[in-house]
Amino acid sequence: MRKRILFVTVVIAAFAVVASAQRASGLYNPSIDMEGFLKVSKAAAEHRSSRRLTEEQFIAASREPGVVILDARSSEKFNELHIAGAVNLSFPDITVESLAKTLPDKTTKILIYCNNNFQNEPSAFPAKVAPASLNLSTYISLYTYGYRNIYELGPLLDRKTTKLTLVSSKDEANGVAVRLNR
Repeated sequence: MRKRILFVTVVIAAFAVVASAQRASGLYNPSIDMEGFLKVSKAAAEHRSSRRLTEEQFIAASREPGVVILDARSSEKFNELHIAGAVNLSFPDITVESLAKTLPDKTTKILIYCNNNFQNEPSAFPAKVAPASLNLSTYISLYTYGYRNIYELGPLLDRKTTKLTLVSSKDEANGVAVRLNR
């Protein structure tokens, strides 16, 4: 743990030196803050460590009143296949305004999942390299915007055997309760 803290401290210090050099070189942009990102990412990682759920825990939590299942994949992938009842807010569209509209109460319990939670459905859930998992980016982003009641689906599930109900937007819009994963 001490090595990790020392490493993060050194990285942050290095970025501070780089930021200072960028200011002097005309590359400084106050709308892009790598040092701040790394700092909040560390805090979000600590917060996340106790908020990963098994499939059964995720299903139980999804049945609680007021819970939102958030899918931050592209609308195209969401429309193809998603967890029944999920709302879509594509990661590139996450802003103060879009979050205020989709999740106006920052105390709302939010369940997240991503491509890397499902296998055997590469079209709807194309795998990303592990450090680029959308769960990580989404969790950090929500945490950055002040949401703290975030929980993440932890395991890698087979689309064919998962107990979660996966639906297409077309079927959901037509009121068809189709369990596509069996």
